[in-house]
Amino acid sequence: MGLIFNIQRFSIHDGPGIRTTVFLQGCNLRCFWCHNPESNPTRPVVEFFPDKCILCGLCVEACPEGAQKIEGDQRLYFRDLCQTCGKCVDECYARALVMPAREMSAEQVLAEVHRDRDYYNDSGGGVTFSGGEPFLQKEFLLELLQLSKRAGLHTAVDTAGNLPFDWIAEALPYTDLFLFDCKVMDEERHRTVTGVSNRRILENLRQLGDGRIPVWVRVPVIPGVNDTPREITAIAEFLSDLPGIEQVELLPFHHLGAGKYESLGMEYASQPLKPPSESQMEELVRILENRNLTARKMS
Repeated sequence: MGLIFNIQRFSIHDGPGIRTTVFLQGCNLRCFWCHNPESNPTRPVVEFFPDKCILCGLCVEACPEGAQKIEGDQRLYFRDLCQTCGKCVDECYARALVMPAREMSAEQVLAEVHRDRDYYNDSGGGVTFSGGEPFLQKEFLLELLQLSKRAGLHTAVDTAGNLPFDWIAEALPYTDLFLFDCKVMDEERHRTVTGVSNRRILENLRQLGDGRIPVWVRVPVIPGVNDTPREITAIAEFLSDLPGIEQVELLPFHHLGAGKYESLGMEYASQPLKPPSESQMEELVRILENRNLTARKMS
């Protein structure tokens, strides 16, 4: 069994063709711009949307820890008391309380994936396992990959690379494509914006990019972090020496995940940032192309 926080069908941005992307819970980076903050903990989390609450009180009755309360016309949620048992979520028919992550078996996940098999066959697509960081559930990920290959599916793994290379090596026989995040080349800057060093990440990318398997590198373009020609040039110079890099995808920053932070009681540190312009993104693509890398801007 594993923890899955989303299964996205008809995905066209997570590998070739039409795909189903399976998002595994848990991440060991803390990028301040993260668009999926609900994926960070290794256990389920409860999202609370107060604008949907109808003050019925069923969650208050259901919660054994006293984490849910109504005082007058105000609905309160005390996260420090919550044990994420999910009983309040089960009672909330207004969907003001949601717990995205759910336990699933590998067979249950593959049953979902198989629903769109005809689309994969027609488009050259398949299944992508993402996160969070899917390797934090390594044994479950390997089981998913093995079942997918037995079913004849094209498989991709989307990783941030902050893990032992031995884990990646275990997945190689069952993976057709790796999507690998590359954010910042300077180690201290990387530590500041993600919470971890990039030393192991870059070494893993260097090993994975030796040509044994296709790798698509994904660069989230974050204002004030890596959105300058200098930063992208440093990434391009590193990648240009790796024969396995098939293409580089630049993902422009956006604010689509802002509401999730409020629902989790978290500060949204990216609020002041403005998405990069079209002309800026095109300039960064040209920098990569000038280093003989195949590059494209993602929407």
